[in-house]
Amino acid sequence: MSQLLTTEELIVFKKEYEKEAYAGIRVNTLKCPVDKFLRLVDFISETDATPFCKEGFYLSSKSDFNGNHPLHHAGAVYFHEPSAMSSATLLSPEPGDKVLDLCAAPGGKSTQIAAKLQGKGLIWSNEIVKNRANILLGNFERCGIKEGIVSSSDPESLCSALEGYFDKIMVDAPCSGEGMIRRDPKALEEWSVEHTLSCATRQLKILNSAKKALRPGGVMVYSTCTFSYEENEGVIERFLEENPDFELVDAAENFGRPTLSGKARRIYPMDGGEGHFAAKLRLKESADRFRNNSTAILTPEKKIPSIVKDFLSNTFIDTKPYERILIKEDKVYILPEICPDLSGTHTIRAGVFAGTIKKNFFEPAHSLYTTADISNLKSIINLELNDPRVEKFLRGEEISADSKTKGYTALCIEGIVTGFGKFSNSTLKNKYPKGLRIL
Repeated sequence: MSQLLTTEELIVFKKEYEKEAYAGIRVNTLKCPVDKFLRLVDFISETDATPFCKEGFYLSSKSDFNGNHPLHHAGAVYFHEPSAMSSATLLSPEPGDKVLDLCAAPGGKSTQIAAKLQGKGLIWSNEIVKNRANILLGNFERCGIKEGIVSSSDPESLCSALEGYFDKIMVDAPCSGEGMIRRDPKALEEWSVEHTLSCATRQLKILNSAKKALRPGGVMVYSTCTFSYEENEGVIERFLEENPDFELVDAAENFGRPTLSGKARRIYPMDGGEGHFAAKLRLKESADRFRNNSTAILTPEKKIPSIVKDFLSNTFIDTKPYERILIKEDKVYILPEICPDLSGTHTIRAGVFAGTIKKNFFEPAHSLYTTADISNLKSIINLELNDPRVEKFLRGEEISADSKTKGYTALCIEGIVTGFGKFSNSTLKNKYPKGLRIL
């Protein structure tokens, strides 16, 4: 650090480690506008906004807001270290973009990107470690992502299979984690010069894999949560030297501090976050590279049963978003509107798991409701945040309601679809998944 900072800066840096680590939350605008979230809670306000993301806020250590809060269950918010929000801000995804998040678990950057896409385009999130990929999938479902794909593949094979397909790519590479030291003492215990250098070698390899999946003119952001020059500027310099068809793009942001001729950004604890580095790269439009615009041909394995069609028409006002149906054995999926050939990609989930075909009925899945637009649902029960039935529902208990509704019904908290149940005699039989319930 003494090589990276001036004497005065190093003193400030050290003093930061006498303080508590930063914590943050990001409002998931796929399910809840920022102004609505601020009206519903009293533990943050506009003055708590971070400089790294318009939807991001600092969370005080004195706050008791945690994963059991109904708004977290509803997918309205994601716990996100403040400076970690910076790299998706640099990527600047727009509705209609096809975006790859190559090292995605647990899903902070992917869910941030998906919110920016506003349900238009595609977010493909990959995590090579299978159990971490399943955590990523859980966050996709909670945050209401319909136009997404989750895979568990090594970067080289995935990017080769999807050559030239993406408009934008996020590479938040595995690193030595120096920016995690204040939050996780193990990060310091595991640190070594050898580990730092091996990380840099792996990071360059991942970046060279990622470039294959980018279309000419496309943008790629490389980021880490570490401070070392070798893993940050060093990796970018070596990549640009090996790949003259790429150029470093000005980050055009003023958070943190500039590096690499002022075009990339570094964030230290004294800059308002635990630590991050991000650089934006563009594949030149003139690059002699393959542009892949392929779309998967939908070939259902079997005819779609009438019980599935009937359920969808009885549940949704507009069934057009649910027309891309794929059936695998007894499982029903709603594919993303934009979907490439999935061959060789080790895909865990494409689109939304809609439910299971039983012997003579269709059993809907939790994710079919959490990804649904409330305005498109025919049957809902909407509870206020302070309604005691909210906690009962999240505990998996039955709840009562003065309703003439019968059958499957979406349960909403402050207008945010959180789950569903089945109405019978003014009682909602709870269908909230056991693994998600408050204990």
